[in-house]
Amino acid sequence: MNENYDPEIAIETRNLSKRFKDVLAVDSLYMSVKRGEIYGFLGPNGAGKTTTIKMIMGLIRATRGNIFLNGTRIDDGFDVEHRRKTGYLPEQVAFYRNLTPVQTLNFFCELKDVDKSIVVPLIEEVGLTDAIHRKVGTYSKGMVQLLGIAQAMIGNPSIYIFDEPMGGLDARWVKVTREKIRNLNKQGATVLFSSHILSEVQALCNRVAIIDEGKLLAVDTVPNLSKRLHIMPQLEITVPGLGGRVPEAVFNVPGVETAEAEGDKLLVTCDTDARVDVITALKEAGVEIRDFRTIEPSLEDAFVKMISGGGD
Repeated sequence: MNENYDPEIAIETRNLSKRFKDVLAVDSLYMSVKRGEIYGFLGPNGAGKTTTIKMIMGLIRATRGNIFLNGTRIDDGFDVEHRRKTGYLPEQVAFYRNLTPVQTLNFFCELKDVDKSIVVPLIEEVGLTDAIHRKVGTYSKGMVQLLGIAQAMIGNPSIYIFDEPMGGLDARWVKVTREKIRNLNKQGATVLFSSHILSEVQALCNRVAIIDEGKLLAVDTVPNLSKRLHIMPQLEITVPGLGGRVPEAVFNVPGVETAEAEGDKLLVTCDTDARVDVITALKEAGVEIRDFRTIEPSLEDAFVKMISGGGD
């Protein structure tokens, strides 16, 4: 057990680094995932996300640094007990195509030393009952992904680590996978997952970590990241007959950063306090307003600004 163990932390890395010859893939990474949260791990291709996950899972050895799961240092050896308590879904899920899902999960039960009586209930839980007698080779990518989640659930782990769980899935399977992650979390599990689908991370995560070139750039909630990066909300105003022209009155309002128009839609980026002033200025200028709404900053806004060097 770590002598500085915080019982509220499920996953922790300290000064974690990995070098492949001349490439420093992960650079002095300090990361902590709280118990019971869904933690998003974001970054462009080659940022170091998968390398970090593989080190946490004991699939590759760190060049330096330490890894803790539930307070226990695991970088000296990832034994069966740790594997049983950690559910892992790799970026590329691959199973023997000539086996059924029951045969597949039986195999993983043997690897984890878990009773095989859980297999059929697991298949039912992820929604593959109708395909229980089919060979895995006949499954769609979404079905294989669900089988991968069932595999990760073997042993009832308290921690789940998913690498790009929505990658390559169509909208239907993304929704199913998203709900499965939510359900695991509602049952008390901690979930760490990497993704490039920003909308899914924003919809699911309590906190988000942004990594680029092996370095951790920021960790926070989406609203807090937006505040730190000074990303303003936008006011979308519907003006009949606008014709793609921005009324001059908008630019005279203090706190307005940008304004652009497309068709009958006017999009104004401004301070929160300036929204009412924008509406008032337009009305006083004789502009008819049919509707308006506020668009809050998105994770994509924060992500793009952060990796482009616009962060603190």
